[in-house]
Amino acid sequence: MRPKIRVAARGSRLSLLQVKEFFDQHPDVDYHLDIIESWGDKHKEISLLTGEAPTDIFTRELDRALLSGAADICVHSAKDLPYPIPAGIDVICLTRAKDQTDSLVSRRGFKLNELPAGAVVGTSSPMRKRELQKVRPDLTVSGIRGTIEERVEKVDKGEYDAAIVATCALERLGMEERITERLPFATHPLQGMLAVTAPSAQAAALSDLFAKGNLLREQGSVTIAGFGPGDPELLTIKALKALEAADVIIHDDLIDQEFLSRFAAERRYVGKRSGRHSAEQDEINTLMLQEARRGRNVVRLKGGDPAIFAHTGEEVEYLRRNLVKVSVIPGITTASAMAAEIGTGLTLRGVASSVAFVNGHSETAGAADADTIVYYMGGSRLSLIAKQLTERGKPADTPALIVSNVGRPERLEYETTLERLKDGDSGQLPTPVICVVGDVVSLRHKASGSRTLYTGSQSPDPNYIWTPLIKLTPIKDTESLRLTAKHIADYDYIIFTSRYAAQFWTEAAGEYMHIPESVKVVAIGDTTASELATLGIGVDLMPEQDDSYGVVRLMERQKKGRVLMPRSDKASPIIPDGLRRLGFDVTAVTAYENNVNKSARKVDLRDVDNIIFTSPSTVDAFISIYGELPQDKRLIARGGVTEAHIREMREGVHDTKQQ
Repeated sequence: MRPKIRVAARGSRLSLLQVKEFFDQHPDVDYHLDIIESWGDKHKEISLLTGEAPTDIFTRELDRALLSGAADICVHSAKDLPYPIPAGIDVICLTRAKDQTDSLVSRRGFKLNELPAGAVVGTSSPMRKRELQKVRPDLTVSGIRGTIEERVEKVDKGEYDAAIVATCALERLGMEERITERLPFATHPLQGMLAVTAPSAQAAALSDLFAKGNLLREQGSVTIAGFGPGDPELLTIKALKALEAADVIIHDDLIDQEFLSRFAAERRYVGKRSGRHSAEQDEINTLMLQEARRGRNVVRLKGGDPAIFAHTGEEVEYLRRNLVKVSVIPGITTASAMAAEIGTGLTLRGVASSVAFVNGHSETAGAADADTIVYYMGGSRLSLIAKQLTERGKPADTPALIVSNVGRPERLEYETTLERLKDGDSGQLPTPVICVVGDVVSLRHKASGSRTLYTGSQSPDPNYIWTPLIKLTPIKDTESLRLTAKHIADYDYIIFTSRYAAQFWTEAAGEYMHIPESVKVVAIGDTTASELATLGIGVDLMPEQDDSYGVVRLMERQKKGRVLMPRSDKASPIIPDGLRRLGFDVTAVTAYENNVNKSARKVDLRDVDNIIFTSPSTVDAFISIYGELPQDKRLIARGGVTEAHIREMREGVHDTKQQ
């Protein structure tokens, strides 16, 4: 037996045609229609342009029918739905729009650019009014109410010179001939769609009846997630899972690009910096909605915590108004990360019992009243803020700390006071900066000792400033590597010069990665040996000196034979040439490519005392990125080959030290 549904709808001809259109898509469901006159239908004198109309002007009476049990569902023009949807009611179905444009209906057939100055154009939408005034500010915009037929009649009678009407409404009514022109305006995201509401208690069962063509079941969702201040390791597990499941990542500035490249999702950059916006907020909102409508899972990735100075509230409201599921994942805000990095608390018993986060761009930023005040995005206004704070009674000797690039290797900090800050003493740090004002600043634990920049692919010390200057990637054609693994028994030795040689060779080897006992495994350094152990490969020989020269000296004492060397495309010839001079038959194969990491962040070298280079290629990459090796820094080489290369590049300066 076919189900029979009690349907409530407004009584205009357009509304009745919409009900018919909806049930034509669901021919297996019978329905009984009750016509209900809405409050908006009764009070056509109320303008929709002034903000005086309630948001449920067209739905209130229909909602009451649902809540009282008088109706099972209501069919609406989706853009008429109020926000938020009343408690106890759910939207169970949303249809796709056939046409979302607006059209001009003109009395004399004048197109928009042909209407004379001062011509009266009727509309019932504030959004249409804004769009119209962008292109024709010389026209008179006047509110118009009534059914579509009544609005067109008012144009014909000369009460208006033209009216703006939804194209889909004219098409549903069979009034296409009244379209003077389609307008290139932005329209309501729900325009042209039909929405079905039902009591929450029956929503799931009723939704199953209308599964066909239900956009709510086909569209994706949006997750707004915080990335933290810059360090990918501060990302939450929940945010990481969201990124792994995403189809598209819409991200801001200060998001680690190399880290994002590990995810399969498409990446869309919409960053905003002072004076430079790649996308305005309206464009970002539209992009999120469009991607979700395409059925894609969207992650809107923001720096820091999305709940703090990040437009999250308006993004959530925009998406929910337009019936897209959205969730928010918090992140570590910059203030918290900064406090952790400098070793202090934003609050401290007996010193600071309150903290305020303040938008530094705000005109009232200097009026904040808390023991600790943290200013975001106020780099250009710190002098004014300090002046306002002291004028309101904050002691002039109150310490202030300005920190640049929190959560990133190039972090810099500068301590001052409100008195000096008022006079422009802000350290001239590169943006973005965050400023902390309060006595907790003087209690911070200042970093002791020298600061070290590490240039290798993986840093062994979390206290180092780490920016990998080289990027190691497997070769595209691994067939030659695979063949060496297949015929590994033909060799007497296999020499792994780095953990990456071991990693990329075994990946290419696949099922042939087993090395027979007849082949001796040589590894340079404990890191390489540890990687081989992880891969299930034992090490037979290790040089006393962890570099190419050490390998040659080690092999002087070994029986001559065939040697296989998987290595980088930029590896030094020292080992193969040296072994050949000793009488070994050497096969060197490229296992991976070693290129300059073009996305490496440049560190402000003023904040660096030591630089560690792990290979000649890191030296070359440093010169490529920074221009030259600094003469006023202690350069530390990992291995004799790297040390020799540094000496060569520095033209005889001998202040390097092998470690």
